Amino acid sequence: MNRLCVGDRFQIQCYKHDGKIHRAWDEAIFLKETKEYIVFGNNKTKVTESSGNVWKTKEPAILYFFKHEWYNVIAQLKKDGIYYYCNIASPFIIEEGTIKYIDYDLDLRIFPSHEYKILDRMEYKYHKNKMNYSKPLDMVVNKALNELIIRYKNNDVIFSEEMNKLYGEEYFKCLKE
Repeated sequence: MNRLCVGDRFQIQCYKHDGKIHRAWDEAIFLKETKEYIVFGNNKTKVTESSGNVWKTKEPAILYFFKHEWYNVIAQLKKDGIYYYCNIASPFIIEEGTIKYIDYDLDLRIFPSHEYKILDRMEYKYHKNKMNYSKPLDMVVNKALNELIIRYKNNDVIFSEEMNKLYGEEYFKCLKE
């Protein structure tokens, strides 16, 4: 991977296990890289579904893509607080200006009230059977979901309201430059 520079623009492509594209985002702006993950920001970006439906995100978001973990985290900076949408997904790769990963359906939704909910268990079960996920893959996916919940309960920095607001400011600063 080439050296990333703050302000670099990327697209995002999310695939399913069978290699078919599931969803694509038009823009993610690079903000920071750590040993563990890369941070991007976007706002009101166009999203194209595999069905052809197109919509725009409603609020600024900070996106964490992990190098070795089987999840990514989106901090949605809404007026009434930060909501987190956590995808159980393969570690990302970057090819030709595009962040790519495989989505494994299970999601963790965290609310400003600090409650959380596991989403899409039936969708995961359906795709697990349809696409013949192996036992080791099933174990990795479920382990990732449990690790993510533990990170949240342990107040990991990726769930820090203060840190995500700072990244939000950094994102808007990049847009002005």
